[in-house]
Amino acid sequence: MPRLFRALLATAALLPLAASGQTPAAPPYQAAQHQYGAPLIDRASAQELAVLADQGVSIEHDRPPGQALAEHRRLDTALAALQPQRHGVVDAYVVAVALDSDPVFGREAREAGRVLARRYGAAGHTIVLAGTDGSRDSTLPMGSPANITAALARVAELIDPDEDVLVLYTTSHGAPWGIVYNDGDQGFGAISPTRLWTTLSTLGIRNRLLLISACFSGVFVPLLQSDTTAILTAASADRTSFGCQADQDWTFFGDATINHALRKPQPFSAAAAEARGLIGGWERQGQLTPSQPQLSIGPGAARWLAALEAHLPPATPGVGRPATGALGAASEHLREGNRTRQK
Repeated sequence: MPRLFRALLATAALLPLAASGQTPAAPPYQAAQHQYGAPLIDRASAQELAVLADQGVSIEHDRPPGQALAEHRRLDTALAALQPQRHGVVDAYVVAVALDSDPVFGREAREAGRVLARRYGAAGHTIVLAGTDGSRDSTLPMGSPANITAALARVAELIDPDEDVLVLYTTSHGAPWGIVYNDGDQGFGAISPTRLWTTLSTLGIRNRLLLISACFSGVFVPLLQSDTTAILTAASADRTSFGCQADQDWTFFGDATINHALRKPQPFSAAAAEARGLIGGWERQGQLTPSQPQLSIGPGAARWLAALEAHLPPATPGVGRPATGALGAASEHLREGNRTRQK
């Protein structure tokens, strides 16, 4: 159909509204779509991608100058709002991050920040880095590798490393070499286990609760586990996790861990067991290959967990649509992946 004719049809469709004095309804909000591959990164080999992830490389492009300034101000405001730790108290500092701009991750990171802040008494000690929740453009700093590094560095300035704890929740897509950063078609990158370990070690953050929601996230366990670290991942190093469709409210891991288990006044070890059981049940229901979430709690971590969890708040109800609503899509995604591997 010629473009001129299409334009005339569109104009004609608005005439009845104009004649009646009504204002045309605004189109529904549309989150940024992933339409193109990552420049330069797309041409890298698996070995090169692993090296780039170790270096924390990210590519930002086609961002207007005003957008860069607004992002700088959002991050500066969020970092300035973090309060100093309290001497003699085991304080938790919560950093909840969505590294992908698909709304499911933005929704999950926001609620993870709320649940973890309430559970661990981290009011004034919580920062959320995330894109849109699907309803409007985000007013939060985005979950880029650079912003995560800045947030962790600010936490390191404020904590007493001998008594306080970092609670880090990340949600995104994953790969065998780490967690993926992808902001629409403008931001690309990755964070590997080596990069995260180096960052935390350089900053001297030893007491840490790491919750990593991504495919292949078990790859983080061998390097990040330690005497003073508790880590729970959505999958083993060679398995995918599920529920990451953009229109969902939760991934399987987020729903089971944040929306169910950690809302209850139970120890972290019990919450992790509940979350793993829920995920396994959902995967059996959907006939999915088990994701095999990984758990490691060091002896030293058990001590600060006991202090943090001495006075947990009462349980709260879950929110949002259950992750099991994605079972059909997850099953089809898995079958499609199997068909692709068999070709």
